[in-house]
Amino acid sequence: MKRQKKIAVINDFSGFGRCSLTVSIPIISAMKIQCCAVPTAILSNHTGYEDYFFDDYTDKMKNYYMKWEKLGLKFDGIYTGFLGSEKQAKIVEDFIERFSDENTVVTVDPAMADNGKTYATIDEKLCREMKNLIPLADIITPNLTEACILTDTAYHADEYSINEIAEIAEKLEKMGAEKIVITGIVKGENICNFICDGDKRKLIEYRIAGKSHAGTGDVFASIISADAVNGVDFEISVRKSAEFVGKCVELSNEMEVPVQDGVCFEEILDLLM
Repeated sequence: MKRQKKIAVINDFSGFGRCSLTVSIPIISAMKIQCCAVPTAILSNHTGYEDYFFDDYTDKMKNYYMKWEKLGLKFDGIYTGFLGSEKQAKIVEDFIERFSDENTVVTVDPAMADNGKTYATIDEKLCREMKNLIPLADIITPNLTEACILTDTAYHADEYSINEIAEIAEKLEKMGAEKIVITGIVKGENICNFICDGDKRKLIEYRIAGKSHAGTGDVFASIISADAVNGVDFEISVRKSAEFVGKCVELSNEMEVPVQDGVCFEEILDLLM
C-alpha cells in the first residue's frame, strides 16, 4: 500500500500576508505531501504591516510536539523557516534530533536578513545559534546576505563575482550542509541562484520579474523541501522553484497586489500539482 509522505514545517502562522505557514501548507499539500505545522508564533498579519497581533509560541512549542512523540511520528522531511529567538533555534535542534532518521530530508531556510541588513527581530545570539542548524541540514536556502552572516563574510553592496559566491558556498559546505542554494544574487538586470551540490557549482540566471513581494522566499523553500522528499533532482527543483516564484511575481504585479500582501500563488497553484 502506498504511504503518503509527511513534512513537518516549523514556522510562524500569519493569518494575512501570504508568508510562512500560510504559504507552505497549500504548496506542500498541492505537491501531494502532508504538511504538519509546528507554529513558532501566531500573528494576525506579518510584521511588514504597520500594526499586528503577535503571540509568541516559544514556551508552548515543546509541549506541542511532545504529543507527536507520544504518537510515534516520524517525518520524510523537516523544513524550518523564520525563527524568533535563540531559544527557538535550540528547540528546532531538539525537534530534528527527535523526529528525523537517516531517511528524513532536513531543509533549513535561515531567514534572518536581506539587502545587507538583519531583520528587526534578529540579534547576534540568534545568528550564532542559526549556524548550529547548518550541520543538521541536508539542504539550506540562504539569500546572499544570510550566507554572508552564516560564514562571517563581510557583505558589500557591489555586484558579487562568481568566485566570491563560490567561496561563500564552499564555507557553508564545510559547515556541514550537503546541498546549498544561495538566492537573491543580483547581476545586472538578472536575479541569480547559485547551486552547490557535491562537485556541481552552477549560477542560474533569470530576468527580474518585477517588484519584490513578501513571502517569495517561503514559496521557494516550500517547493524545494517538497521536491527533495519527492526525490526530484536538486538543480531541477531550484529551476522549477525560481520559475514558479517569477510567474507569481509577474502575475501579482499585473493584478496590482500590494507587495506586503505577498504573491497570488493560488492563481497558478495547479502548475505544481
